[in-house]
Amino acid sequence: MASAVGSSASADAGGGGGGGGGFHGTDQEPFVVEMAEVSMKTQLWRLVRQIIFILILVSAFSQLASGSGIGGLGGNSTDHEVKPEDTNREYTFDDVQGSDEAKEELENVVQFLRNPDEFTRLGGKQTKGVLLTGPPGTGKTLLARAVAGEAGVPFFYCSGSEFDEMFVGVGARRVRELFAAAKKKAPCIIFLDEIDAVGGKRSAKDQQYSKMTLNQLLVELDGFHKEDSVMVVAATNFPEALDPALVRPGRFDTKVTVGLPDLRGRAKILAVHGKDIPIEDAKDSLWKIARGTPGFSGAELANVVNQAALRASVLQREVVDIEILEWAKDKIMMGAERTKAVISPADAKNTAYHEAGHALCAIYSEGALPIYKATIVPRGNALGMVMQLPEDDLNSKTKKEMWADMVVCMGGYAAEEAINGKENVSTGPMSDLQQATSLARRMVANHGFSDKVGAVQYDLQNDVIAPETRLIIDQEVRRLCDKALEDARMILKRHDREHHRLAEALLEYKTLTQEEILQVIKGEKPSMVGR
Repeated sequence: MASAVGSSASADAGGGGGGGGGFHGTDQEPFVVEMAEVSMKTQLWRLVRQIIFILILVSAFSQLASGSGIGGLGGNSTDHEVKPEDTNREYTFDDVQGSDEAKEELENVVQFLRNPDEFTRLGGKQTKGVLLTGPPGTGKTLLARAVAGEAGVPFFYCSGSEFDEMFVGVGARRVRELFAAAKKKAPCIIFLDEIDAVGGKRSAKDQQYSKMTLNQLLVELDGFHKEDSVMVVAATNFPEALDPALVRPGRFDTKVTVGLPDLRGRAKILAVHGKDIPIEDAKDSLWKIARGTPGFSGAELANVVNQAALRASVLQREVVDIEILEWAKDKIMMGAERTKAVISPADAKNTAYHEAGHALCAIYSEGALPIYKATIVPRGNALGMVMQLPEDDLNSKTKKEMWADMVVCMGGYAAEEAINGKENVSTGPMSDLQQATSLARRMVANHGFSDKVGAVQYDLQNDVIAPETRLIIDQEVRRLCDKALEDARMILKRHDREHHRLAEALLEYKTLTQEEILQVIKGEKPSMVGR
């Protein structure tokens, strides 16, 4: 142990004196090491190796991503075969209500899929594609499933966004695989939902890779033979956004509009969604709900029934009655009640007079829609509201009806002005003013309801309009808004006593129906039937 230490010390000393062969230094004469500079050739070789490694990683990731596919539409056809939907139930036209005209147009498609030879025996060619258009929630997807169910053929479902991919050529390959698989299962239906995602209008400025998927889709639509018996059904909410080459005859020959249901259609839709739910006096109750839901889509009507069933379960009810159905309808139309909101007495009073002003203007303005309900219970962002519903479905409006709508909008502003004075009008009427201004602008620029502007239609967003014309339009909009406000002031001044009665009743009862409002303004006590 001692000799080892001594040997080490001897080596250190030798290194310090420079006489030994070691690489040791001392504090007085330290040993300095200088690194040799790496040559350019070595640096270049390292860079090449890094680039090769990165390229290998990117290539592997690309192969993995493009092979994974979405919804069964990607990857090698041997590993990810495109297959039709396998559902537990088949839909039929009985499941689709409120779209009788659309079902009639699609009946020929069903007959073709059942017996293709019957349609082509005289040399004619059957429709290759059917384009379903209409607002969201009207049942376009359900209609396509019903066609497949009625015809008893396989149903291939995919969304337009499933063909969208960041890697070049993947979307086009998925289109090829989809149509190849469909031809093997013919007769069948290919349903392309939200086709505008892949079939939007092309532009010369677009990059070539961004048009590859649409180009492939156009080629596949042209590639059918008589014996293929493959029907392509597509759906979109924006038919105007589709490329003209996609919707030309020979590709999508048939265009079917699936609109919002009318009164009887709404009643049938409610009956379909309520058939498995215990509803008290179902026929009459659902008819009342159908009358009070103009403009509702099938999806919204289904939501009414579903919300009512959930509410009845929470309340431990055995059946869903009309009161719960009305609650569900009001929740969807006006928003959920903010029962925990803290409203000061001053704000509650101001809101009551504001809503009473709307209600009285609706009652005493010729052409206004009938009142459905007035409430000062906060819903959504509003502290209160007056709901108006037509007695039947509306397809258009007259000048008198639009003017009455403007007067009703100004009723809240005029009411606050009458009760609090011009200096104390709150910000509450802001949305009313926006709506009134929008109505006035449409009357002047779109519907020809202004003598100064004339029977001319202007697109204020896109048309090139002379500054003088824009000035006249703005002046007319201002004139109409001022006149509507003056008419609202006259109504409330003439019916001041009813205004106070209705506001006080709203403060006491919070919510009043049409019948109860009419009772109050006559000086009677509201019946509050069913509440």
